[in-house]
Amino acid sequence: MSSGTRTLVSPLTLARPRGKALYWTVFTAVVLLFALAFLFPVYWMVTGAMKSPDEVTRTPPTLVPQAWHLSGYTDAWDLMDLPTHLWNTVVQAAGAWLLQLVFCTAAAYALSKLKPAFGKVILGGILATLMVPAQALVVPKYLTVADLPLIHTSLLNDPLGIWLPAVANAFNLYLLKRFFDQIPRDVLEAAEIDGAGRLRTLWSIVLPMSRPVLGVVSIFALVAVWQDFLWPLMVFSDTDKQPISVALVQLSQNIQLTVLIAAMVIASIPMVLMFLEFQRHIIAGISAGSAKG
Repeated sequence: MSSGTRTLVSPLTLARPRGKALYWTVFTAVVLLFALAFLFPVYWMVTGAMKSPDEVTRTPPTLVPQAWHLSGYTDAWDLMDLPTHLWNTVVQAAGAWLLQLVFCTAAAYALSKLKPAFGKVILGGILATLMVPAQALVVPKYLTVADLPLIHTSLLNDPLGIWLPAVANAFNLYLLKRFFDQIPRDVLEAAEIDGAGRLRTLWSIVLPMSRPVLGVVSIFALVAVWQDFLWPLMVFSDTDKQPISVALVQLSQNIQLTVLIAAMVIASIPMVLMFLEFQRHIIAGISAGSAKG
């Protein structure tokens, strides 16, 4: 009995010119269909901002703008004060990402490799918070941020109101812990023999090996803050400090549809660039890990 892997198209069929041509035709068609399904909404949004207000609401819609207008993007940039709100979003997302990486990584490393007392109980309590609906935590979280216990300070209209709640991310902590569990103990013992302390081992050994999962956690952390609407709306009553997700809704009442679409396109560009950047790091981390393995 052959131990080879069975495929949809046999190697014998692929060896024939007709079979090979049919295979690549079907493969190319499927790839193009998937690319079209993903890219067409982006094209529709980008070109929708370049249409006139009458054309963008026309039925049936036009596939290509009859006249290309860039004024939608310039008006969105100026009228909706996008630079201010984009900068607010960058500050809030970057702070939440940095604090989450530092504290979640430290906690996951401690639970995985340092084996503290009652570590399993602590991990169970952290995972139990995943079963609580996010909506049920909004009110107690708001009361805590509005009057911080012990020091009785309000974090409303302050980026700390976004940063501190974002640090307590049980899912990302568990994701990091599961990855750290897979790191061979022999590697850490070799570092201890060479005189490396626990902090040095984390910084020089564990973190370089964890680039793939750190890239994934970074994407989750940044996207969660960037696309969040309800919590920033409750924290920031000052319009000048609101992130882009809240500002687009608050300022869309008296704005033309084409200008609003253009603002959405501009707001999505940083997320696309961020994903492409971290995607490169994830692939590089996986390649490095496979080369070392």
